[in-house]
Amino acid sequence: MSSTLAHDGENAQKTLLESYETLLSRVAHMHELADAEQWAELIDQRTHYVVLVEQLRELDATAVLDAPAQQRKAELLERILEHDVDIRRRLVSRRDELGKLIGVTQRQRDLHRAYAPQQGAEGHYSADDADETRST
Repeated sequence: MSSTLAHDGENAQKTLLESYETLLSRVAHMHELADAEQWAELIDQRTHYVVLVEQLRELDATAVLDAPAQQRKAELLERILEHDVDIRRRLVSRRDELGKLIGVTQRQRDLHRAYAPQQGAEGHYSADDADETRST
């Protein structure tokens, strides 16, 4: 019976570490997408990443790791977090860039709204002036 429990523990440990490796692979791919500025695909991948993190959290709560497995998990986590921090930094930068573009667009729209009626009115007055000149 104890050999079965030990075998189950080894399987849980192996499954957990494989899940961390999968997460590392996923976040490395997301980092490549950020480097390539493929924002839509990055956001799509981020959704899958969050699901994987939740599954990993459940596995992590039940698995007991020996010292070498704990060390491997720590190494994987460090690499995952390095990628994640850089991805977040790039996303914030992209958000700020889009915010500036939206601000410029809003200012252009506001200027257009402010001056377009005057331009239309000037055109109207000019046409009336031309009609008066012709009629006299």
